[in-house]
Amino acid sequence: MTDEQLDRLVRDADPYRTGLTGRLGGAEQTLLEEIVSTRKSAFPVRRLAGALAAAAVVTGVIGASTLLRDGGGADWAGPVGLPSADAGTTTDGVELDLKAVERLPRLLVDEPGWKITTVYGFAAEEGTIQFTDGRRSLEMNWYPADSHQGYYDDRLEVSDPEAATVAGVKANVFTYAADDFAAMLDPDGSAFVELRAQGMDRGDFDTLLTHVVKAEPEAFLAAMPAEVVTPGKVRAAAARILTDVPIPPGFDVERIDVAGANDPYQFGAAVTGQVTCTWIAEWKRAGESGDAAAAGQAVSALRSSHQWKVLKDMNGEGDWPEAIWDVADEVASGTLPDHYKEGIGCP
Repeated sequence: MTDEQLDRLVRDADPYRTGLTGRLGGAEQTLLEEIVSTRKSAFPVRRLAGALAAAAVVTGVIGASTLLRDGGGADWAGPVGLPSADAGTTTDGVELDLKAVERLPRLLVDEPGWKITTVYGFAAEEGTIQFTDGRRSLEMNWYPADSHQGYYDDRLEVSDPEAATVAGVKANVFTYAADDFAAMLDPDGSAFVELRAQGMDRGDFDTLLTHVVKAEPEAFLAAMPAEVVTPGKVRAAAARILTDVPIPPGFDVERIDVAGANDPYQFGAAVTGQVTCTWIAEWKRAGESGDAAAAGQAVSALRSSHQWKVLKDMNGEGDWPEAIWDVADEVASGTLPDHYKEGIGCP
C-alpha cells in the first residue's frame, strides 16, 4: 500500500465511532482490512486504542443538570455567550443548507422500508450516508472527483470491475466477497459516489442499485432525519448540547464552525472536541504564565466532562467520549499526553 493510499484510508475513517447498523462501513472495513492487518506500525496506535480495545470498530465528528464542583480548582459559574435555542432556524439557514448540497451529486434509495440512519461530512466534496431496511444496509461515500482514479486503482486490487449504471451514471462494481459489493460511480461535477453493501447477494445488490435515484436539493434535505444538523441548524444545536458544558474564556459559541451535515454523534464529537481543545489551550497558557487560578478553572472544567450529558449520551454509541475523558483526566493529573492532538483532533 502506498503512503497516498494509507493517507486516504486514514482520512476516511473515524477512530471512535462504532457501527450503527451492526457492521463496518466501507471506509472503516477497508481500513481494518488494509491497515490494521498489514500496516499497524504506520498508523498511530493510540488513536485506534479505544475502539479496538473494546472490540469495537473504526469509523468516520453530548451534561448532567449540574456540574460537579472540584474542590481542587475554581468553581465554574455557568455557560456564557450561548445563542438562544431557537437561533439558526431562519430562512437564511434553509438557504445555506440548499447551497451546501447543490454542488454535489445527490443520491437516495427510493424503495419502501429503506431509511437513513447516519449522515456526516459534506463540508466539501466528502460525506457519508448510511441506509438500512432493518435487515440490510447500504453506505454511500462521496469523494472529490480528482481522487477518483486513485480510488479506482485501489479497487482493482479487490476484484476486476464490472460495468453498471446507477442513477443514470456509469459505474463499476467490485466484489469483496459473496455478500459484499461496491459500486463506484464516475465523477459527477466536483465529486463521485461509491456505494458499499454487505449482507446481500449480487442479485439483491443489483436490484437495489436500480432503486438509487438522483434527488433535487430540496428532496435530498427533506430525506435527512430530523436530528441531522445541517449548516442552518448549527447554532441552535450547539446551544442545546452545551447547556451544561463550561465555556472556555474567549470561546464564542455563536461562531462554532461545524460544516456539512452531521448526525448527533458526529456533531457532538465536533463541538465537544472544539470546547475540550480550547480548555486544554487555556490550561497550557495558564501554566506558562503562572496563572494558578485559571489553570485550576481549566482542570475543573475538563474533569467535569465526565458529567456532560452530550458525552454520556454518546457513550453507548462509540468511543469518542472515552477519548475526551482519557485526555481530560491526564491533563487534570498535571500531564499533557503526546497523543492528544491526534486523539481528539486539536489543531
